Amino acid sequence: MKKTLLLAAVALLAQQITAQDLADLYEKNKRSVVTIYVAESVSTGTGDPRTFTSSMGLGSGVLVKEDVVLTASHVVANAEEIMVQFYNGESIPAEIVRNSRVADVALIRLKQLPNDPHVAVIGDSDETRIGDQVFVVGAPMGLPYSLSRGVISGRHEESNIFNDGKMLEFFQTDAAINTGNSGGPMFNYKGEVIGIVSSILTRSGGFEGIGFAATSNVSRALLTERSSRFFGIEAMILPYEMTRILNVPQESGWLIQHVVADSPAGKIGFKGGFLMVTIGEEEVLLGGDIILQVDDIKLTGEESVMKLLIYLNDVNSTITHNIKVLRAGEIIELRWISKDFQPTQL
Repeated sequence: MKKTLLLAAVALLAQQITAQDLADLYEKNKRSVVTIYVAESVSTGTGDPRTFTSSMGLGSGVLVKEDVVLTASHVVANAEEIMVQFYNGESIPAEIVRNSRVADVALIRLKQLPNDPHVAVIGDSDETRIGDQVFVVGAPMGLPYSLSRGVISGRHEESNIFNDGKMLEFFQTDAAINTGNSGGPMFNYKGEVIGIVSSILTRSGGFEGIGFAATSNVSRALLTERSSRFFGIEAMILPYEMTRILNVPQESGWLIQHVVADSPAGKIGFKGGFLMVTIGEEEVLLGGDIILQVDDIKLTGEESVMKLLIYLNDVNSTITHNIKVLRAGEIIELRWISKDFQPTQL
């Protein structure tokens, strides 16, 4: 009986210590977390290229340099305006500087330095093990600086053609994640950022115990190298069957869905889609430009698009690119002056 009571007391004490450690960790790290507000302007998809609808979005992020925030790509990738709010209420506009849609991570730069920056420490996600305790801080359902905790439930890796063959990696966690958590940091119990909240797996639309976060090491590798330049377009590779339907004069092309106005793509003059159709189980915006060729690179499928992205991301001097585009049944040429592109160090 005494042994049982002793074990119960030890277990209760351990829980109290863990809870206290978590409270201290939250207090120490909460000021590095930010809430991100975005404004988007997207086509209504009704067939009129002049009609757009404005929408507001919300996500989370974490300050990783005095003027740089790490977040999820899907939070900011189509944003016309980005506003970052800090724990003390200070709000600063920002712009995208690095973006990886497939890894769902992005870097945004503040347009001015915050008054009292608290920069987070980025940890080594390779040292994280399944079963390790973690906590997430973000703005679920618009409730800033909410904390949830859990464990690393799994680690998932996959190779992706659009990351120059680099491995994508995500942590699976049972820490509660909801709308507004996206882009927020996942901390280990050392107070280090080891992941950026990305998505949940759900049947009901709410959290069901399966959430995902892009690992810090993969995020750092993708966003500090040349493979993550922000262009400001959302596009899809056309399969051969669709090229025949759309009268594309080659076996493939890059169909532009959406263009961010104040971005390299917007300044070039690219046009996005304006008629929403369903093909199979996928919704596609038709009517936008179809990129056929950039300089000597003809877009004939996934491999050529990968080659193009590597080429554009590797620019280390000012170059004028010639771009062939199919627009409203006619092939036109656009030009883009690409300036020197330097990696960001974290």
